[in-house]
Amino acid sequence: MSDGTMNIGMLIFPDMTQLDFTGPYEVFAQLPNCNVRVVARTLEPVAAKGGLRFLPDTTIADAPPLDLVFVPGGPGVGALMEDREILEFLRRHAKDAKYVTSVCTGALVLGAAGLLKGYRATTHWMSLDLLEVFGATALPDRVVTDRNRITGGGVTAGIDFALTVAAEVVGPEAAKRIQLLIEYNPAPPFSCGHPSTAEASVVEGLRGVMAPLKAARLEQAQRAARLYC
Repeated sequence: MSDGTMNIGMLIFPDMTQLDFTGPYEVFAQLPNCNVRVVARTLEPVAAKGGLRFLPDTTIADAPPLDLVFVPGGPGVGALMEDREILEFLRRHAKDAKYVTSVCTGALVLGAAGLLKGYRATTHWMSLDLLEVFGATALPDRVVTDRNRITGGGVTAGIDFALTVAAEVVGPEAAKRIQLLIEYNPAPPFSCGHPSTAEASVVEGLRGVMAPLKAARLEQAQRAARLYC
């Protein structure tokens, strides 16, 4: 931020959850004096879960010093947790970044890079216990700020997360204007957006569907922790 411009680096990767990325991007794009860079391994299009494709504008090799590092989540984090090149990119830029951040299971990637050890953090509720594999203290909050680590919960929490970051960067009044501009005024049709409010049958049904992914992710997290943390 030597010239007054904040460089935000938003990592994207195959099989990410697009809303983890696009929610925060919509908020970050409204910040004054901020240069938002979409970072990937190459400049080739990146397909998110469901097939929506994104065009990066910066590679991990060519990214400039970043003031804010951001990692979204999604099914693709399993591979990322064991990707030495990506993890080294995150470690390298986190050294001098003012903020090191994630949404949803992107926190597991930060953890695999050794960037959450000794920090309080959050992630999607189904992966919350995996943060402890990386030496983090897991909290079930929508957004958790611990020193310069800011992590958001699952998927839609990305907007809450990004507005929290905006308040840190440009102040609460400017952040409120952004919230109003994007008409962020949640009024969900069902009170089941978190296991603390959803019916037990809904929670257990989803846990059953996601059990194989959760088991695989635990194994990947344990391998990553042994190798890199």
